[in-house]
Amino acid sequence: MRAQPFEAAIFDLDGVIVDTAKFHYKAWKRLAGELGFAFSESENEQLKGVSRMESLDLLLRCGGITDVSPERREALASRKNEWYKELLATLTPADVLPGVRSFLGLLRSQGIQTGIASASKNTPLIMDKVNIRPLFDAVVDGNSIVRAKPDPEVFLQAARLLGVAPAACFVFEDAAAGVEGALRAGMRVVGIGDGRLLARSHLAITSFEQLEPVFLMSHIGAADHIGRGDLLYEQ
Repeated sequence: MRAQPFEAAIFDLDGVIVDTAKFHYKAWKRLAGELGFAFSESENEQLKGVSRMESLDLLLRCGGITDVSPERREALASRKNEWYKELLATLTPADVLPGVRSFLGLLRSQGIQTGIASASKNTPLIMDKVNIRPLFDAVVDGNSIVRAKPDPEVFLQAARLLGVAPAACFVFEDAAAGVEGALRAGMRVVGIGDGRLLARSHLAITSFEQLEPVFLMSHIGAADHIGRGDLLYEQ
């Protein structure tokens, strides 16, 4: 079967375009410390790609805390977010991850639309701090969706804004929840990071410096035949 044309690239933001994951971890770890328990980087992996309130619930479960009122949950999430935004204030354009700007430039030079699909409500702030808003044709974030990843809502909304069919989109994700959501949306997925954690993606890479749009357009269709997770590139 002939592969669907590549018409749009949809990117998660945190950990894919900008390395803000470290800020999330610092803020969640600080909150856990105030609540009286330790929070490890491996436990933090569970929080990637999910909404703020779902992340809080996962954190509380890690600490064995179950009886928390809705008002208390809101207060805890807000406190974490304020710490996170303080860290975001230190972002500069230099914090865009290696190879991202050149890859986006190559995509756009070949007529491929670009979009952001992020669970983060801080997406506008982050994009402004690193000066990347002009590089994207559409932005969908936690301010405009109801259901967080792995629900496909954020990806489907991005495809609608871009005016393309889901099957014509490639999604770039660093979280298992995001990979799952993109697959549910009927899109092809490139995992950015540890291929073992992103085994359901069609292709796993560790950096955009490894990837060119021409490779995606000429080779990724093979993923329809060889199965997800078989194309793994390591530096």
